[in-house]
Amino acid sequence: MSVRTILTLGDPRLRLKGLPVDSFGKYLHELLDDLAHTMRDAPGVGLAAPQIGEAVNACVVEVESRLFELVNPRIVKSTGEDRDLEGCLSIPGFAAYVTRRERVWVVAQDRRGKRFKVSGTGLLSRAFQHELDHLDGKLYIDYLDSMDELIAVPESDEAAEGGATDAEDEGKVRTPALA
Repeated sequence: MSVRTILTLGDPRLRLKGLPVDSFGKYLHELLDDLAHTMRDAPGVGLAAPQIGEAVNACVVEVESRLFELVNPRIVKSTGEDRDLEGCLSIPGFAAYVTRRERVWVVAQDRRGKRFKVSGTGLLSRAFQHELDHLDGKLYIDYLDSMDELIAVPESDEAAEGGATDAEDEGKVRTPALA
């Protein structure tokens, strides 16, 4: 398990689409371990394989100390709308308000190839959608009408670990770095 370099905006590999996984052996297990380790080190809430230069349909999401390893994931159902601040480890120092689905249901495979379903609301739903977008070569800024909608945010461990808080706290906008 190792910490890998997270690609940042401008690197064309961020726009790679994850290729379907059909082999569930050592390579995939090491990739998932590296994704989790790199995400936690950043720190973030999720990380997708294309963000570390691997065009593989795999990502990790960790919310409330629960780690989800998603291989070949797809959203099969969604409801409601939720507009909130969103950040990304590949676009450090910025966040923007993005409208996502309030609740999503995801079908995926685990590291051994076993299919499972998971649903999420709030931050978990937002993280699932954010990571699955990365697997399609899409970034949260693609939802913005203008790059002027980006908000500069502090790049401190406190802000990243503390998650979204009231903007009144020291007059700064804070948001979790999803991935």
